[in-house]
Amino acid sequence: MNKRPSSTNAFVRFNDAVGDQWSQISDRLLVSRGASRMLILVILSFAFFAALNPSVFLSPLNLQNIAVASPEVGVIAIAMMLAMLTGGIDLSLVAIANLSAITISTLYSAVAAGNPAAAEQLTPVLVLIGLVVGLLGGLFNGFLVSRVGITPILATLGTMQIYNGIAVAWTGGSTLYGSPEVLTAIGHATVAGVPMLFIIFLLTAGVIGVVVSRTPLGLRIQFQGANPVAARYSGINSRRVLMSTHVVAGLLGGLAGVLFIARNPTASADYGASYVLLVIVIAVLGGTNPAGGFGTVAGVVLATLTLQIVSSGFTAVRLSAYEYAMAQGVILILVMVADQVTWRRRRRPQTTPVDPVAVGT
Repeated sequence: MNKRPSSTNAFVRFNDAVGDQWSQISDRLLVSRGASRMLILVILSFAFFAALNPSVFLSPLNLQNIAVASPEVGVIAIAMMLAMLTGGIDLSLVAIANLSAITISTLYSAVAAGNPAAAEQLTPVLVLIGLVVGLLGGLFNGFLVSRVGITPILATLGTMQIYNGIAVAWTGGSTLYGSPEVLTAIGHATVAGVPMLFIIFLLTAGVIGVVVSRTPLGLRIQFQGANPVAARYSGINSRRVLMSTHVVAGLLGGLAGVLFIARNPTASADYGASYVLLVIVIAVLGGTNPAGGFGTVAGVVLATLTLQIVSSGFTAVRLSAYEYAMAQGVILILVMVADQVTWRRRRRPQTTPVDPVAVGT
């Protein structure tokens, strides 16, 4: 009888390992543990603060403020989730968003100084330029990570400083005023009582959710984060995956800049300075594995709403921003502890009862 060569056996074992890895990713996507957990937290946090101060917390103005404040943070958190899926991180996203907003405000003000009507007509072009700024920022990040081989946290820390420096030099450290009226109108518009910005956020989340879970690129991104070595040997171009991920993340950063200036017709280099850590917290709370390989857009959206509800609730009961920061840390640690307990229970070996008949034979 002919025996299969050892190299063939190794190849078969490798294929089986790759197949098992894909199965694990699919199972995790179906479970969506992060999304279900965050849905419970959204309901509990909303009910808690509604019971504490219903007259303030349940007011239409407060509910609209929650929906208006969530999109700009949520879009950046989705971009952060994409970077984390590959096993990396992107610290430059807020700086990219600010640079995008500054570009739009500067160009609009320059054109409006001579012809206000022409500046308004150029709104779609200005928005497109803002998105291109984000795309170029992500492209540079992707080049450093995928081509040069710099660790993502160090590469994006460096580009964050570069983008912030450009923004400060550009604005002179001052706040820029000026934004297309169309964007401002969108920032204040509602559809059936729902802010237009929140609808844009949900549409963006839906598109990225489809990309992550239903397209080859999304599966490659997850596989790259879950097992980079297996991904490389299975034929996945890791450089291309990392480049694509950072480009998409940068594009989302540019979109966040458009939302910045739509919500408030100003732009500055230090806007949203606290967002860098906040979006990391949101991504992890939403079920994104910091080591890569797994995350759900739905979980990130619900985590964004949870923290925004908590922030609004703290304001309603007159608690300070410092106490809100402490609450973020407490929520994050509790969720991580719960994750570790659940993981250890799943990994605990199960003892098989001994069959006395089998032992006797």
